[in-house]
Amino acid sequence: MNKFWIVLWHTYITKLKSKSFIITTAITSLLILGVTNITHIIDFFNKNEKKTIAVMDQTEEMYKPLKAQLEKSGDKKISLEFFQGSEKAAKQKVESGQWEAFLKIAYDDKQLPEAVYYAKTVADSDTSDQVKEALQQIKTAMATAKIGLKQEQITQLYEPVSFQKIALEENAKTEEELNQARGLVYVLVFAMYMFVLMYGSMIASEVSTEKSSRIMEILVSSVPPVQQMFGKIIGVALLSLTQFLVLFAIGFSSLKSSGKELLQLLGFEHLPVSTLVYAVVLFLLGYFLYATLFAVLGSMVSRAEEVQQVVMPVTMLVIAAFLIAMFGLNAPEASFITVTSFIPFFTPMIMLLRIGMLNIPFWEVALSLVLLIGTIVLFAFLGSKIYRGGVLMYGKSTSLKDMKKALELTKK
Repeated sequence: MNKFWIVLWHTYITKLKSKSFIITTAITSLLILGVTNITHIIDFFNKNEKKTIAVMDQTEEMYKPLKAQLEKSGDKKISLEFFQGSEKAAKQKVESGQWEAFLKIAYDDKQLPEAVYYAKTVADSDTSDQVKEALQQIKTAMATAKIGLKQEQITQLYEPVSFQKIALEENAKTEEELNQARGLVYVLVFAMYMFVLMYGSMIASEVSTEKSSRIMEILVSSVPPVQQMFGKIIGVALLSLTQFLVLFAIGFSSLKSSGKELLQLLGFEHLPVSTLVYAVVLFLLGYFLYATLFAVLGSMVSRAEEVQQVVMPVTMLVIAAFLIAMFGLNAPEASFITVTSFIPFFTPMIMLLRIGMLNIPFWEVALSLVLLIGTIVLFAFLGSKIYRGGVLMYGKSTSLKDMKKALELTKK
């Protein structure tokens, strides 16, 4: 076992000190800080930005109501300026950058307001949409007044319908809890998807690189191949957990300091301990399942450029699990989601989705974990035998038939 621990810690420490790991962690941390503080960053750049819109009011009645409606909306970045000159002069001022836009308001044949919005480009749809919405409110008020409706009747007409969702099942989650759980599950599932793909490919690439440099022949003579495989898998698992904990701590701290709105939206304000524990367990089990497959397939090739082609079937399984989980975010009780949560290749993501969004019986979680662990043990047993012969095979791997050849080498 001493050789196993040597391989494990050598893999972990070497990767931990590598420039690629440090740079990747640093860049990802900066991206997380940027995403979690995106509202503050936008406000910082836009705090002094004032957008002036010139208004040519041919109705002689719309300017003041429009200005009042925009002020009522609470947006202080849009400023209206009354204009009485020619359209040509107004357009020139817009093109020169003096004004953000030029708005011409007139009456249509029904004596209701219509407008034309002129700007250098129409890429800034947010500003034009706010002006349009304010004008729409005025038009609605005028149209309803024309047919004799009182203000109280207008308010009642546009009042949103009362629609409540009440779960009859005992301990069922409320709509607010489901929305928070949806954000939490999305983050955890996406993190699992990224880490499994990234670190699984790392194992496969490392094995193939060692084979291509003929280091494997020296390693095989000193360390049993099975100990090599599991040493690398667990070493990289520790590395992935280290990076995950660092990024999670940075993201959580940033969310907590930047404001509670986004923290509450993502469901991290009251993070259930049980969900976090299940997430760690399923993350590790899913990693070991896929890492074993990546290591075995990596041992079948002797050139780094062949790795992606050989591991493609496993990569497709991970992508399929992620896509099913994304579908399940809006339909966690669907039969398709329930069935796939018991399929070991999909269990880590799909069962985490169900645990986070539903109150499912413990026996379902236990059964899925038993099936997942059993599959890991089976693949570890078969994988260790294939790995033992695969590391001694050189040349281009053309098909999965090479696994049979690897097993035959194991028996020799």
